[in-house]
Amino acid sequence: MGMATVSIDSGNLVVEMEGLDKLWALKSRLEIPLANVRGATADPGMVRQPKGIRTAGTHLPNVITAGTFRLDGEKVFWDVRDAEKAIVVELADERYARLVIQVDDPRSAVDLIERSVKR
Repeated sequence: MGMATVSIDSGNLVVEMEGLDKLWALKSRLEIPLANVRGATADPGMVRQPKGIRTAGTHLPNVITAGTFRLDGEKVFWDVRDAEKAIVVELADERYARLVIQVDDPRSAVDLIERSVKR
C-alpha cells in the first residue's frame, strides 16, 4: 500500500512518496517552503470532487489518483488510494495550488502542518 509521508525539515514541508506511488505520481519528493503553506485539512470528500484534466500521472477511478491534474486553471498534485486517509494541503505562490495526499495518520499529519505553519 503506497502513500506519502509528511515531515518538516529546515523550514520546508517535505512530502515523500513511498513504494510504487513514486511511479504512479511521477514524483518521489516535494519540498515546499512553510511560508507558502496556507494550511491543511483531513478531507475524505475531496477525493469525490472533479479531478480536472490529468497532465501527468495515473487515474484509475476508485483505485488510485496520482500525479498532476489541472482544475479551473490551477494545478493540483494527487497521491491517493484510500479517501479516508486523504489530506488536502493548501499552498500559495507555488507550482501547485494544493496537494491531495494519502498519509498513514491524517489527523497527526494535519496537526504537524498546522502547528508548523502557525509558528
